[in-house]
Amino acid sequence: MGEVYRALDTKLEREVALKILPPAFASDAERMARFEREAKVLASLNHPNIAHIYGVEERALVMELVEGETLRGPLPLETALDYARQIADALEAAHEKGIIHRDLKPANIKVTPQGVIKVLDFGLAAVGARSTANTGDLQNSPTLTISPTQAGLILGTAAYMSPEQARGKAVDQRSDVWAFGCVVFEMLTGRPVFSGETVSDILAGVLAREPKFDAVPANVRRLVQRCLEKDPKQRLRAIGDWRLLVDEPAPTALTAPDRRRLFWPSAAAVLLLATLALAYVAYHHITEEQRVLRLSILPPEKVTADMEAVSPDGRRIVFVGALEGQSALWVRDLDSTSSRKLEGTDDSTYPFWSPDSRSIAFYQGGKLKRVDAAGGPTLTLCEAANGRSGTWSQNGVILFSPSVGTGLYRVPAAGGQATPVTEPDRASGENAHRMPWFLPDGHRFLYTARNVEIENTAIYLADLNSKERRKILASSYDAMYAPPGFLLFLRGSTLMVQPFDASSAQSKGEPVPVAEQIRLDSLNLVGRFSVSRTGVLAYTSGFAIRGFNGAFGSGALVGNVQLTWYDRSGKIVGTIGEPGIIDRPSISPDGRTVAFDRVGPNGKYDIWLYDQARGTESRFTFSSAQNEYPTWSPDGTRIVYNSVRAGLPSALFQKALTGSSEGELWEQSVNARPEDWSRDGRYIIARVLDPKTSLDIWVLPQFGDRKPFSLLRTQFNEQFARLSPNGRWIAYQSDETRRDEVYVQAFPNLGGKWQVSTNGGSRPAWSRDGKELFFIDPGREMMKVSVEGGDRFQAGVPRVLFPTKLSPVGLKWFDVGNDGRFIVPNQVEDTVSAPINIVINWPASLKK
Repeated sequence: MGEVYRALDTKLEREVALKILPPAFASDAERMARFEREAKVLASLNHPNIAHIYGVEERALVMELVEGETLRGPLPLETALDYARQIADALEAAHEKGIIHRDLKPANIKVTPQGVIKVLDFGLAAVGARSTANTGDLQNSPTLTISPTQAGLILGTAAYMSPEQARGKAVDQRSDVWAFGCVVFEMLTGRPVFSGETVSDILAGVLAREPKFDAVPANVRRLVQRCLEKDPKQRLRAIGDWRLLVDEPAPTALTAPDRRRLFWPSAAAVLLLATLALAYVAYHHITEEQRVLRLSILPPEKVTADMEAVSPDGRRIVFVGALEGQSALWVRDLDSTSSRKLEGTDDSTYPFWSPDSRSIAFYQGGKLKRVDAAGGPTLTLCEAANGRSGTWSQNGVILFSPSVGTGLYRVPAAGGQATPVTEPDRASGENAHRMPWFLPDGHRFLYTARNVEIENTAIYLADLNSKERRKILASSYDAMYAPPGFLLFLRGSTLMVQPFDASSAQSKGEPVPVAEQIRLDSLNLVGRFSVSRTGVLAYTSGFAIRGFNGAFGSGALVGNVQLTWYDRSGKIVGTIGEPGIIDRPSISPDGRTVAFDRVGPNGKYDIWLYDQARGTESRFTFSSAQNEYPTWSPDGTRIVYNSVRAGLPSALFQKALTGSSEGELWEQSVNARPEDWSRDGRYIIARVLDPKTSLDIWVLPQFGDRKPFSLLRTQFNEQFARLSPNGRWIAYQSDETRRDEVYVQAFPNLGGKWQVSTNGGSRPAWSRDGKELFFIDPGREMMKVSVEGGDRFQAGVPRVLFPTKLSPVGLKWFDVGNDGRFIVPNQVEDTVSAPINIVINWPASLKK
């Protein structure tokens, strides 16, 4: 059919398989038409066990590059059945779309290093070359074809053809079932069902000879026999029924090592595995007693877990896990003792599942994306500058919150233009709509209407086909619906459940508790619980340690933080105040006071001041709003900060140290946050969240008409801007290379551009004399660059100063004093994830 190359997609910076057709192929109009049909066939098959197609070029297919080995036997029974399940899932997904593979064979099946099956070459049998050469490996010989305009069409590979295929008759999904039986036979025995010296010999065996099943394990023999019935009427009709023909073996010791599951190193691990297996089986084979099973799972060693979500079918958990400073999505099967990282999901947040439990949507780099739960390439669906939460309907619609301070938007699950669905009622104090959850009909949904006054936050019911909405209940946190008719919501830290009729959207009876001490993300008003449609509940207990910076930024496991002084050698030389949920320290111009953000008992950030001479700290802001990001005026008499007020998603306010009144600086309804204040007092630098262009850097002049103007406004995220002491240069962080790096440009009239960091960098800060620039690298090390910042900017080579104890996925905020010391928000100790609690068949607990 042509040649396959390993190629690099230079636009998306990923390796691909490039399938190039021969010139003779392109001159055959019939073949080209079939080739285009293949592209459409592949594009319609979005499944984790089917190799993806990315696009079509002239005479070429751009496809997923599948690493790994071609399927070979013999394999241990457990491994063979695992692979059989994945192959059957792929075929079932194709058959549901009316697509028949027609050339299933081990040569078209790959096993990735992670043990994931990838079925290749869907549709190739219908497009292949007209060759019937009988050379080489006859069992995996080239696909045999005859023009589809001729009678007696033969499509397939000899050793795996069904009898009806070999006779050139019409085929249906039962031909794939036959090939599936051949593949399973070969996985178990290490040899093909049919062999011979020539293709004709092999086909004769397919048509006339009965296979010998002696070498097939007894508990799988019925399956293989039913798949290899020569009469298609007697054959297994639907590939999804294959499990019904497998006799579950009695528990025995493993006879061979499995590349995906190693022997458990301890009795405790064996006990855990048994518990998980028992829970899993009990869930899928509920007895009349309707038993409730409870267990706990831990993330991998040294991985900090957050934002877990259970799949709709109740078989898997996805969570955001941080390992060695890098966060990503991890998936844990409930019948497994290990979790696996999904490649390509670094710095992801707020994962949620597709209704078929095969895909996961998430936010990354200002975009909403999706990925197969089994792994594979990520697909960008739409822009989402600062996305929060989402839900995916059975009708192929995703409902999500694209940014802070917005309503809900919808986008097709295949990607496209996002369009608004709801709008916050700002007159009543609503400032955001979050945490949507589709009801079973796929068009009505629940969501949380955030209000400036937390006590007015409530759960509403709305409809994609209507502008009307109805208040369901008052709750500061999110709510979820679970079949056959329950509404789950939080009352304090207790998870409540109330009977709820989804058809009429009416509550019945009184709510009762189902779990206690649910961990709360008090800054985002999200409870750490999740529920499947099959009776599986997942939740995390304990005090919330997850903090957000109000209207901006990624989530941060800030935990128990201690503001800590470092000297240039990395030696700790002092601390400030009491530990707590603390971030964003800012040193006053005279060095006497440190302003910082601290979360109080109300779950909101307020600005506090630490007097270094007296060794005391005091609260600076007292409004009911969230107040954060303190930035000093150059004379040290005022602080400008970010605050969320009614009608303003996020605005700039200022307050004098000697007075109690505060004033608004920016009289626009924009999401603005202060970043710096020039030494001459003329400019305040702010970061603005623009849903159209993501994060931008703006300037608020303190002279003339004081009209703000944009300084850096691109499709990328520019933020954390800091001015040099002489006011001529601005350093900032940007993700324009798909990785955060530190850059410098001239100010206020942009000119020149220098990339200061070389291997990732964030949160730049100038030394007080302007001769050095500091930033944090991806490994949480403090970096320094010597600079010349006079008339001409020059930067040296970045050097490591010292490692920090910043949070692995935190905001990495720090400041530098006049004396060259660094103030850093250190984790008091490494954050240890609490276990994820699992309750299987939780509705049965309500009967007690």
